[in-house]
Order: sequence, then C-alpha cells, then structure tokens
Amino acid sequence: MSETTYTVTGMTCGHCATSVTEEVSKIDGVTDVRVDLPTGAVTVTGSREPAVADVRAAVEEAGYHLTA
Repeated sequence: MSETTYTVTGMTCGHCATSVTEEVSKIDGVTDVRVDLPTGAVTVTGSREPAVADVRAAVEEAGYHLTA
C-alpha cells in the first residue's frame, strides 16, 4: 500500500474537493482520496504510488492545479 500527499491550489469549497476526489479516484490503483480543503492537501492511497503526471492530469481535469 502506498500513501502520498500532494498540494492542490484553487479549491475553495466542498464541491471543489468532491471534483478533485472523483477525478483522482479514476487513476488505476487508487483506493482512497482524502482532501483537506483548508490546507489544499490531497492524500492518495493505493496499491502503488501513481505517477505524478497522472495525478496532475486528474487534478487539472477537475479544474485545479497540482503544486507539489
């Protein structure tokens, strides 16, 4: 099991968090996504660590930006 935390900017509400969660959850191998709205932290858990490019693409698809 792998757990990685990323920082996402632009999220301001529950809908934002839901959009990011839905998109990142589509990545192969991801089993859980937790968003901490006040800090912008997005913690991704899965059977393996997803490629940063995949996470970035999912976050951008949701309309936000991955910064770290």
